[in-house]
Amino acid sequence: MTRAYSESFLSDAKNTLSQCFDYLINDCGFSADWTASLFLTSGYAELFGRGNPGILAGKSGVELAKAIIRKTYKNRAMPEPQYGDGLSPEYWAGWSLAEYQWYSGRRFKDIFDHIKLSEVILMYSVYHEMDITKFIETMEAKCSEPLREPRLKAMRESRGLSQAELAKESGVKLRNIQMYEQRANNIDKAQAQTVYKLARVIGCNVEDLLENPMM
Repeated sequence: MTRAYSESFLSDAKNTLSQCFDYLINDCGFSADWTASLFLTSGYAELFGRGNPGILAGKSGVELAKAIIRKTYKNRAMPEPQYGDGLSPEYWAGWSLAEYQWYSGRRFKDIFDHIKLSEVILMYSVYHEMDITKFIETMEAKCSEPLREPRLKAMRESRGLSQAELAKESGVKLRNIQMYEQRANNIDKAQAQTVYKLARVIGCNVEDLLENPMM
């Protein structure tokens, strides 16, 4: 399995993400799932997941958290970090997710599509004293499960498009769109040009429409 980036950055990555989540949730008062949303929409999740050294090793966790906040809130006051003992469930969740994302190579968006950050935090009581491989095994099982709703349908509806409108604007046959959304046809096996046309109209990445981007 191809790792997300060089293992030489992993220790820094785990420290950075754990401090980041701990600060956003415990010091700034954001909910866990809003924290995950901010992380994704800021663009820093994509950079982090690709192993950008300026993010993994160039920023502390608190610096990353403040950069994430500034992407959404222009004038929000940011509290001083109350550094604890590093054992909070939120800290553990960031540490463990950084390890899992590096191990699996999955995008953070795909991970959070399968399991919410708040649900990962709830895993602390069971998994925090176990070897990290147990957490990874559980995450692999969860992230390999089909999503409740096809990604194409979810993305299309989020943009306010009907199937007919998407077919007209993309040039992809309406019947094909219907079959993908019913999972009668596997969109992961569709021609790349077909998925690109759909993604272009919806305004997302091709990977956002695939059921299993890791395949």
